[in-house]
This record gives sequence, C-alpha cells and structure tokens, in this order.
Amino acid sequence: MEVCIIENEKSLPACPVELTLSLIGNKWKFLIIRDLLIETKRFSVLKRSIGRISQKVLTDNLRQPETSGIVTRKVYAEVPPRVEYSLTPLGQSLDTVLNSMMTWGEHYKNKYEP
Repeated sequence: MEVCIIENEKSLPACPVELTLSLIGNKWKFLIIRDLLIETKRFSVLKRSIGRISQKVLTDNLRQPETSGIVTRKVYAEVPPRVEYSLTPLGQSLDTVLNSMMTWGEHYKNKYEP
C-alpha cells in the first residue's frame, strides 16, 4: 500500500483514498449516494429515505457533491418549486465503491453480530 502525502490545501490530495474520502467521506454523503443510485429523488423523498437527518444537514451534504460533479440538481419552474437530485455519470461510478462496502459490512455483521 502506498503512503499518502498531504499536498497543499488548494490542490487535490495526491492520495486517491484521501481524495475519495474528501468527496464522499461522511455518513450522510454515503447514504445520499446510496439512495440516488436507485433513482432520482425529490428533496423531501430523499430526506425521508435517509431517516434521521435535518433539512440543513441534508442541504449542506448535497451542495458539496453537486459542486464536485457527483450529484446534479434540477429545478422545475413550478409553484411550489420542485427540485430533483440525481447522480451524474461520475456519481453512478461510485456504485462499485458502495457495493464493496455493503459486501464488507455484511461479512462483518455475519461474523461479529451476537
């Protein structure tokens, strides 16, 4: 395994693991991506499917992946406004990462669950 070196803060991390974690490395972002891998969702539907997340935290955790090109936000000119979130092709490519995590989690759960 290669050693990851921290670069200056203005550039992307040199270490691929660090870069990936900086883009999707918290519980909420993983759950957002998990749900958007299934289908495009409106904000309220996404909030319900994730569970115990506040509106502010969900909004904050949708902004960064949108800026990074992982999530796309589509606003419809309706009253009331309708907003839908989906994954970009880049975001869809995280499917293998989440599937690997799911496999590992199931293995751990089966081995260590009382």
